[in-house]
Amino acid sequence: MPSPTVSAPARLRAAAGAIAALGAGACFLLAGCSSAPPSATAAPAIARHAGLSAPAAASAPAASGGVAGQPRLTGLAASQSIIYTASLTVRATDVRAAASRAASLATAAGGYVSSESTRANHAHPAEATVFIQLKIPVASYPATLATLAGTLGTRLSLSQQAQDVTLTVADVSSRVASAQAAIAALRGLLARAASVSSLLAVQEQINAEEANLESLLSQQRALTHETSYGTVSVLLLSRRPPPAGHPVKITGGFAGGLAAGWHTLRQLASWLLTGIGAFVPFAVFVVAAVLLGVRGRRWLARRRASPTQPAD
Repeated sequence: MPSPTVSAPARLRAAAGAIAALGAGACFLLAGCSSAPPSATAAPAIARHAGLSAPAAASAPAASGGVAGQPRLTGLAASQSIIYTASLTVRATDVRAAASRAASLATAAGGYVSSESTRANHAHPAEATVFIQLKIPVASYPATLATLAGTLGTRLSLSQQAQDVTLTVADVSSRVASAQAAIAALRGLLARAASVSSLLAVQEQINAEEANLESLLSQQRALTHETSYGTVSVLLLSRRPPPAGHPVKITGGFAGGLAAGWHTLRQLASWLLTGIGAFVPFAVFVVAAVLLGVRGRRWLARRRASPTQPAD
C-alpha cells in the first residue's frame, strides 16, 4: 500500500511547530535554578516534532542526577567555599626592599604577585609609595599574612574580610551539570532528526547551549581560583622625616619670666657662638694681613735707617 504524501503546508506547519518547541525549550534550558534539568521538558517537545518517541528522548538526561526523587547535586564538598581578602598598610624605611620581601614571602608560600605599582616623589625621593597585591594559597594564607604584618615595617592598619560563596559555587556547578545534560540530550535528538528543518532547529539549540555552558565554565573557573587563593593588598609608605622643634610656650609669673630669660640667654649665646664661628675664618685672614703689613713696614724702616756707604 503506497505511503501517504505529506503536503507542503503540512511540512511548513511541522517546521513552525519545531521552532516554537525550540523557543519553549530554550526558556526552560536557560532557567538553571528550576527544579528539573531544562532538557527534561525541552527534549520531548523537540523529539515529537523530530519524529522521535518521547521515552527515547527523555531517557538521555537520566545520567545527570536530575531525576525526580533524587538530589540534583550529589557529593557536594563538606567544607565551605570562602573568599579571603586583607588590606595591610605598613610604614617602612625602604619601601622597595619591603616590596621585594613581600613578593618573596608570597612566592615561598606558593603564591604570586598579581599587581604592583610605585608612586615616587621627585621633590623628595625618600618619600615613595608602593602598592603590591599578592595571591596566597588558602592553606598558608593566615601564616603568611601574619609574617607580612610583622616583618615589613611598622604596621599602621590591617583589615580582613571573608566572603562565603558556597551557595554561588553550588548554583554554578548545578547549572553546568544541567547544561551538559541538555547538550547530551540534544545531540541524541540530532542523530535521530527526521527532517532537515528539525536537524537545523536542534543544531541551533545545541550551539546556544554550548555558548551558555562556556560562560558557566568560565564563572566556575573564576570561583575556583578565588576560593583557592587569598588576596592581600599591601600599601607601603616611607617613613616621615623627624618633626621640627616646637616653639617654646612662655607662661606668666616669676617662673615664666625665668624661663623666658633663660630661653633668651640661650638664644643670645647661640647667636654669639654662631657669629664667632662665622667670624673666625675672616679673623685669620685679617691677622695674617696685619702681621705681613707690620713686618713690611719694619723692613722698609731698616732700609731707610741704614747709612749710605762713602765712596773711595
